[in-house]
Amino acid sequence: MPRHRSLDYSLFVVMLALYALLGFIIERHETFPLFGCYFAAFIIYLFVIFRADEDRVSFWFYASIVIRGLLLFAVPNLSDDFYRFIWDGRLLASGYHPFAEVPSYYIEHTLNIPGIDGTLFKNLNSPDYFTIYPPLAQFIFWVSVKLSHHSLYGSLLVMKLVILLSEVGSLLIMKRLLLYYNLPVSRVLLYALNPLVILELTGNIHLEAVMIFFLLLSILFLVREKLILSGIVISLAICVKLIPLILLPALLPRLGWKKALVYYIVVCLMTMLLFLPLLDENILVGFQNSLSYYFKKFEFNASIYYLIRESGYLYFGFNIIQTAGWLLGAVSASIIIYISLVNFSSHLGTSGSQKLYTIFLFVMLCFFLFTTTLHPWYITTLFAFSIFTEFRFALLWTAMIFLTYAGYSITGFEENLWLVAVEYLVVLGYLAYELLWKRKESFLRV
Repeated sequence: MPRHRSLDYSLFVVMLALYALLGFIIERHETFPLFGCYFAAFIIYLFVIFRADEDRVSFWFYASIVIRGLLLFAVPNLSDDFYRFIWDGRLLASGYHPFAEVPSYYIEHTLNIPGIDGTLFKNLNSPDYFTIYPPLAQFIFWVSVKLSHHSLYGSLLVMKLVILLSEVGSLLIMKRLLLYYNLPVSRVLLYALNPLVILELTGNIHLEAVMIFFLLLSILFLVREKLILSGIVISLAICVKLIPLILLPALLPRLGWKKALVYYIVVCLMTMLLFLPLLDENILVGFQNSLSYYFKKFEFNASIYYLIRESGYLYFGFNIIQTAGWLLGAVSASIIIYISLVNFSSHLGTSGSQKLYTIFLFVMLCFFLFTTTLHPWYITTLFAFSIFTEFRFALLWTAMIFLTYAGYSITGFEENLWLVAVEYLVVLGYLAYELLWKRKESFLRV
């Protein structure tokens, strides 16, 4: 056996062991073991991608799928969002609209809905908030419950299988797009082996996996000049999570007015069609309340907002999120439109096939910098776009953002703002380096 192959096998076994610990044994509040295993996996990941050549791509590509397959059977221990997925799915399976009421309503009124009980309710992290998940996400929840109606673990397994299939699909599409752009196929390992991507998507059942798959598929159709199919597929992404809406303006300069108009009409009609099964006053009220919560109540791992919040405490003596959240959203939207419509990528020295991905990258970066809430799994989409560009600040961010888990304890959560400051200083500092002194070729050379 060649020496390098023996080393690859050894590293793969170590990675399996680390992910087994992270997925099955270590709890979210066990900060030191959690960080120890995560950053050990990250160091091995960096070692592998630094050494990656075309001969090793296939091995590590399939190794990344095996690792995800291992986590298929783990109950998420870093996120409890999946309880809400099952709650919504059980409501739908029993004929109740998931946007009709907040979860606490069903407990207070003691309605006899199968599976909607105190045992599941006590695990919800937002029992007094309306659901935030669009129709295709709700469909996934409904299917998971229908296929395993009386088993929480069975429903989890169905959802994880959807995530796993989406991830495999994304990896295959990434390879095709890299070949199409004549970029090194080994770049797919940046995403395939990234610990944050593996843990947060397949491990913790976050629907960014499905959204990323549809986004990449829509881009694949777009580069093949299949405009209608691309519009239909990006609508599917929007109906998993709404965030792809912010990417739509960036397509206008690429497509031109006539094609863009056709594209937007297709997206609009398809999105409305997908919303139709849930479309009534319940979803209108529910989404309005959900968006209001997002801008006025939720705070986590923010950057610009935290600076403004502290200024509010200093000058007004109270939290100004009620006003600041909406204003930051408006400022973010204005900057996103500017980035999307001007020749922004050329100002960064980007040309050719990387233009669209660079614009997508900075559109999402802008949104994340101005948001009041940024969970670790949110940046997986930004990171997926980054592998088609020469920017690597997103790779660094996938390491630094994991520091946010330091705030969890066995009794609750208290955010460590010093670690948040370190996270953003390191990531934005490296981004400044890339913008000001960026070399023509990626420092990873993959």
